[in-house]
Amino acid sequence: MPLRRHHVLLVAWTVLWFFLVEPSGGFSWHYLRQGEQLLFSGQPDGGLALYAHHPELQIGPVSLAAARLTAPFSPHTGQLLAEAASAALGLVMLVLIGRTAALYYLGTGTNHRRLQQRLLIAGLAFIPMWVEVSVRFAHLDDVLALFFTTLAAHALARGKPVQVALFLALAVDSKPWAIAFAPLMLALPRRTWLRAGFWFCVLVAVAWLPFYLGDLDTMAAAKFTIPNQPASALRWFGVTDPATPWWDRPTQFALGIGLGCVAVWRGRWPAVVLLGADARILLDPSVYTYYTASILLGTLLWDAVGQKRLVPWWSWIALAALYGGTLFLPSDAARGFVRLAFVVVSAGYVLFWPTQRTRGPRRPRRADGTGTRRGARRRERELVGVGA
Repeated sequence: MPLRRHHVLLVAWTVLWFFLVEPSGGFSWHYLRQGEQLLFSGQPDGGLALYAHHPELQIGPVSLAAARLTAPFSPHTGQLLAEAASAALGLVMLVLIGRTAALYYLGTGTNHRRLQQRLLIAGLAFIPMWVEVSVRFAHLDDVLALFFTTLAAHALARGKPVQVALFLALAVDSKPWAIAFAPLMLALPRRTWLRAGFWFCVLVAVAWLPFYLGDLDTMAAAKFTIPNQPASALRWFGVTDPATPWWDRPTQFALGIGLGCVAVWRGRWPAVVLLGADARILLDPSVYTYYTASILLGTLLWDAVGQKRLVPWWSWIALAALYGGTLFLPSDAARGFVRLAFVVVSAGYVLFWPTQRTRGPRRPRRADGTGTRRGARRRERELVGVGA
């Protein structure tokens, strides 16, 4: 993978933000540390009984297994390594999205220099929020969920149905709310839906089913509630319950999946991640700033793949409205209204605003129309050559 000028600039931008934020970082790392210790222990409240006894650990088993890699180090060193690795994954995601866009538009006469510029401008907005989730909060579970989702989008552009299912399942196994990104599988050719859906369900079941079979009280973990904060968009729907309403999580998942299905039906699969993240911040009773990282990944995919504008407006609108609003708006009600307004306007735009006609995943073909591995390798070499 060649190193391009925009890659160098994004690396420097990430390093700058990492050193600015790291001294106050690791806010939630203790949850990952506690979770991995309990999961791999023989304690009565650990192992397969983990989620039954600790429903507050809303962290997927894949994330806890990844956190286990830091166990041989001291707590501080392990935290620092996790933060650095998570921050670096953000750069990998930027490169993957650039390659996804280049692959998506390969053969259409796209100006790849403009694509690189668009990725750079959007990446400058993405990195501060990525450092927020990966370093300040050290939410390895959210980091892995978004990273695997990015891999799924890249596999989708390459026309690899099993890989799409694998990466989406790993995203859900890292953080359950990533189920909202599952409609990406519907952007695959219809003849592959059954195979992709089968592998997705199998891999999700392999990760989660042992906990439900090991302790039936694990079902209670799905009912875990958090405070309904005054700046939540829920307040604008008249929801004043002090904690998460019983209907909130199912509605959040249903809305995210439903909007994603509409996006695919409209031929706009690059909007699926943004719409799933929109549903999360619209109906979540909490307003943590690290939630905005999923929005910025969604706008990054839309700005890079979903449209061809040089200036990635949505990435910067999201950063200004959701992160800037948190810092500068004077009241909780105003912040909640901005969250609500962003969701409505961004969802309406990516679903209905006229844009260039998008396509499904492209596959290498012979002259008779069938795919070949040789053709796939040739297209990969072409993709590297354009400098994504």
